Amino acid sequence: MAHANARLGPAGRRELVGLMIEGGMSERQAAACLSVAPTTAHRWKQRWLQASATERSSRTWTLDRSSRPRRSPARTPAAIERRVCAERRRTGWGPRLIAGTTGVAHSTVHAILRRHHLSRIPKAPREAVVRFEWPCPGDLLQMDTKRFARFTRPGHRVTGDRHRTGAEKRMGVGWEFCHSIIDDHSRIAYSELHDDERAATVVAFLRRALAFYTELGITAQRLQTDNAWTYTHNNELAGLLQRERVRHRTIPPRTPKRNGKIERYQQTLAREWAYGQRYRSSTARAAALPHWLNHYNRGRPHSEIGNRPPTSRAPNLSGQDT
Repeated sequence: MAHANARLGPAGRRELVGLMIEGGMSERQAAACLSVAPTTAHRWKQRWLQASATERSSRTWTLDRSSRPRRSPARTPAAIERRVCAERRRTGWGPRLIAGTTGVAHSTVHAILRRHHLSRIPKAPREAVVRFEWPCPGDLLQMDTKRFARFTRPGHRVTGDRHRTGAEKRMGVGWEFCHSIIDDHSRIAYSELHDDERAATVVAFLRRALAFYTELGITAQRLQTDNAWTYTHNNELAGLLQRERVRHRTIPPRTPKRNGKIERYQQTLAREWAYGQRYRSSTARAAALPHWLNHYNRGRPHSEIGNRPPTSRAPNLSGQDT
């Protein structure tokens, strides 16, 4: 690559040499014509004279050469470099620890690792994104819980003021838990706020949620959850699902993306309902949840289903086209 302030690019170098070879000018005359030093004209003339026929026809002789020296007598021997690289791959250590075990200077180890592209351990390849959607409403419901802090006055998320009085700190208003279910195909959601996420609460919530979907003409076939204890060791939940003939599926541990639709819904829930409005207290926020949920299901456009509201995908819902 030519220097930023260089007067000659590849085209100028060809013109300079042409003035001397074909035009018969001296090096000094050609240099004066293009406003460069005579030594520059001499260097590019010699480069052209030393170039092969292939280099002349392809014009590669006009390109800059690497500034790296042909010999580096002070460079670390290849055997030591291989040892440093092998230690890096074996242990994953950084330059400081590798220097202690190999006896090579810390700065030299760092230079070796950079030279061999080992200064940063490559990240493990991510699992390919696989987008899926069950073909009919009710084929799969996803269920999860999200925790929200209670409050007695607008918090710092909307006011920017983190100051709390001693009485407010001692009050200990605690948390409330938003239990949610979403239909994989239609994205119709159902949410309730509760004081806990115990087994009995989960079962009662699921019973009302299944009734909610039944009223919409949606018959649940499968329920998918994470591996929380209240889902996987809940006999009442298992009995309810068995009576309703709903198959219970769990996602692999530490893979919340497998429950991606309910995870994404909870982000929207937090952004638009929980923190998107200014509430006097968490009680006022709780009172707004049914209204927001009705808007989400019936009025809010959803980008993944053609910017239509979720209820547009419930064919048996009153008022929808069949």
